[in-house]
Amino acid sequence: MSSEHFKGQYEVELKFRLPSKSDFLQTLAKMPHKVMLLDNVESDCYFDTSTQQLQAQNKSVCIREMEPSGIKLWIVKGPEFDRCEATNIINAHSAKSMLQTMGYQVALQAKKIRSIYFIGQYHVTLDYLEGIGHFAEFAIMTDEQSMLANYKVELESLASQFGLSTPDLETKSYRELFIEQATQSTHC
Repeated sequence: MSSEHFKGQYEVELKFRLPSKSDFLQTLAKMPHKVMLLDNVESDCYFDTSTQQLQAQNKSVCIREMEPSGIKLWIVKGPEFDRCEATNIINAHSAKSMLQTMGYQVALQAKKIRSIYFIGQYHVTLDYLEGIGHFAEFAIMTDEQSMLANYKVELESLASQFGLSTPDLETKSYRELFIEQATQSTHC
């Protein structure tokens, strides 16, 4: 794993709902890029308090397990939109147990299929969320808060090369989309 792409306490990320996965892949094939992972299943386990305090504070804590790559991550996002930190862990079961010992409980379990590509300094993911759709995320992690606006402009330019623009932008987190899906499927 090219861990240099995932270092930093800030993440500039643009997520787009894909009108066509095949068009995305055709464009990608024409660009110089490196493949990190193809079609990994990511199982995310989100934790919160019984009163959803983290969600109310725009924070999330997630333990992610990726197969077949075997990567396991502890991810914390928020409260600022661009704030994101992740660290590799060895034992996801123990990490989940530790969170539960501290009073957190599982708030959401979600799965997605993810491929990760590197285009220059940026990482681009192709995601599939069952029942929700295909998405592409264009992102960079950094410790340089002063660069966030510049990176956003550069990511918008990169996304435009794939034919993606503001109407395709998805501003909701995957967690929000999964919660919406669960709410809709329980109402007849």
